[in-house]
Amino acid sequence: MASHQQTPLPDDRESNPANEAGERLPEADTTLTQAPSVESYTGPAGGWGAMQSVGRHLKRSQAPLKGARALLSTNQPHGFDCPGCAWGDPLHGSSFEFCENGVKAVAWESTKKRVTRRFFERHTLSELRGWDDFRLEDQGRLTEPMRYDAASDRYVPIDWESAFALIAEHLAALPDPDRALFYTSGRASNEAAYLYQLFVRLYGTNNFPDCSNMCHEASGVGMQASLGVGKGTVQLEDFEHADTILVFGQNPGTNHPRMLGDLRRAAERGARIVSFNPLKERGLERFADPQNKREMLTQGSHRISSHYYQPKMGGDMAAARGIAKALFALEAGGHFTPDRAFIESHTAGYEQWRAQVEATPWVDIEDQAGLPRTQIEEVADIVARAERMIITWAMGITQHEHSVDTVRELVNLLLLGGHIGRPGAGPCPVRGHSNVQGDRTMGIDEKAPTRLIDALEARYGETSGVTMPRTPGLNTVGAIRALELGEADVFIGLGGNFTRATPDSQRTERAFRRLGLNVQISTKLNRSHLITGGDALILPCLGRTEIDRQGEAGASQQVSVEDSMSMVHGSAGIHAPASEWLRSEPAIIAGIAEATLARVLPHRGVDTDVVDWAAMVADYDRIRDEIEAVIPGFGNFNARLQQAGGFWLENVASQRRFNTSSGRATFCASPLPEAVMHQRLYARRDDGWLTLQTLRSHDQYNTTVYGYDDRYRGVKGQRRVVFVNPADLTRLGLASDQWVDLVGLDHEGAPRRAPAFRIVAYETPEGCAAAYYPETNALVPLESVGVGTDTPTSKAVAVRLELSQRIV
Repeated sequence: MASHQQTPLPDDRESNPANEAGERLPEADTTLTQAPSVESYTGPAGGWGAMQSVGRHLKRSQAPLKGARALLSTNQPHGFDCPGCAWGDPLHGSSFEFCENGVKAVAWESTKKRVTRRFFERHTLSELRGWDDFRLEDQGRLTEPMRYDAASDRYVPIDWESAFALIAEHLAALPDPDRALFYTSGRASNEAAYLYQLFVRLYGTNNFPDCSNMCHEASGVGMQASLGVGKGTVQLEDFEHADTILVFGQNPGTNHPRMLGDLRRAAERGARIVSFNPLKERGLERFADPQNKREMLTQGSHRISSHYYQPKMGGDMAAARGIAKALFALEAGGHFTPDRAFIESHTAGYEQWRAQVEATPWVDIEDQAGLPRTQIEEVADIVARAERMIITWAMGITQHEHSVDTVRELVNLLLLGGHIGRPGAGPCPVRGHSNVQGDRTMGIDEKAPTRLIDALEARYGETSGVTMPRTPGLNTVGAIRALELGEADVFIGLGGNFTRATPDSQRTERAFRRLGLNVQISTKLNRSHLITGGDALILPCLGRTEIDRQGEAGASQQVSVEDSMSMVHGSAGIHAPASEWLRSEPAIIAGIAEATLARVLPHRGVDTDVVDWAAMVADYDRIRDEIEAVIPGFGNFNARLQQAGGFWLENVASQRRFNTSSGRATFCASPLPEAVMHQRLYARRDDGWLTLQTLRSHDQYNTTVYGYDDRYRGVKGQRRVVFVNPADLTRLGLASDQWVDLVGLDHEGAPRRAPAFRIVAYETPEGCAAAYYPETNALVPLESVGVGTDTPTSKAVAVRLELSQRIV
């Protein structure tokens, strides 16, 4: 294997900068980091390991008591919604409705550390671009609006009104509203998202790239086609009734740990939990509940999965197809009966799908799934006995080329057994960020449904004559391409870290530098602030944990969010704001809207008072009145939001009513892909080619890196690691602890390189490897996207391992 010479890289844990007093901080903070090492983790998920992690992160925030008090209000009826994942809250909850990663999110936001103007006086952007993601965000909370000064290569203070005027100037000067991009992360509340989409559509575009484009787009597209609704039908209480739960492509121990409590309770009462994941994940194997005193004292735990299978990456559709094929064989032997009454009364396309299944050879299924027929038939035996089955999945399913067909094949299994519209059964896509589903409900959608545009025009255009754009806008990948081609000039990011979350990192950053204006609405410093283009603004906003006071009386406001189970509930912060200059997301959006539309609307013959932005921000109840008037399902919004636990958005598919063209749930009869990535690379395996999936470490949520450890995978003090099957290492003449470069190809066949990754031998299928993002996003070609979704194929990236020289 060829060796590649490269410039030595510094250690992952870069030295910390001076603090606000100008003193040098320690090279490494041992509360969260330690000497890089890899050792097997033998404990369960949760347990004492989680408790110790909670203590370290609270201490690291420099405000441990403040953070600890905040946890008692996390996911509580009169508290704030956790700024982490979108797992649902139980109606019969306890005083401790948070998890280890929720603690990290709360401590990260509640930190005592601050990024003031003095920080930017000391550090140029050229210097800051050399820092890693952890170090940038670890500086603390942003405190005042800042504008980039190219002459000094620094951010300098700007007042709020001047910032709004600058944005309005740029937006009003564009020859076409479609030259502006409006990004949304899943952190935004329903109220902020509604105001945002209203402003943007009044401005004149549907350019809404958002985080859904990069994660669960296939879930919405696939379920909409099959069931007539793009959301799961399962409520949290259904996990109390399911006797069978199939878990595909997700790692709840790291990504949504509170789910483990519900899975454990299901396992304790005898439910069969079958997990499909290419990597062995401790959270799907064993869990110790930190609230179980006896278990903590005895260091016990309880199993999660009754069966655990490791398909090859991209092999989940084949696995589901094989389960169906085995079920039909069981039916022939009298050991399984499809729910014929449900199929005949409520579905279409069954015979076509069944013919496709029976025509699919077992050899094709086994090769693509990477599982033997015997294992698939084991699962079929379990499914055949299921009376109430849930299928749950996450981005291990949705970030592939054929994700939509895979989602629909999972739904096919549910339809076959009638596992829709009954307690304890149904599809359950588990979303990532806390309100990513709510943002889409509020209209953050580049492909706006006709009914939404009609409702907006009826509400705001009846007297003003204003019209809303109906042409589909740009999604995330489309936005990057537009920037590359010089077809976009202004970017406004409502939260998130766009340049680190997106694929093809170098191309994305090059494209971003072509911007005339980059606006980031944020709580903390991140790399997207450092790719400035011509002009740039940082607009610091309140966090989820902070009190939001508005209006002349300074009344405390509440926002709302929607979880993965379509429950809408309130969220009200409890902490004083990190700075007196912070504004809420709704207030920032309203400020931009007022300044911009005052310039734009008169030229279209529309009165600028079509929306009273100030009145809505003064009292968020008025925003919710507008949501009620426009968005279905939000009748009596303000009153229902006060109910304990909030309220459920009706899902007609859960009532066996399907808004498809036929009025029936539709079986999908797509054939298996001709070849997924691991099959395409098989002939090149001896040249070092593997299928790589990008994933999170345990000390990470999306692009936010809380530390350098990945406890459940045994990684400490480092992030540049690649997990490889031991047999692959033997075949390639490599070994654990060697350093390799990950080399991929762009859309034109030119090599791209992510340098210096330490090899970790790990239990993953042969030919399949894994490494953390955003460090590996550079290897994901912008052109490699899911069919029908444009979602980057971050779970199936072709890479080659090349020996790397590194001085540590």
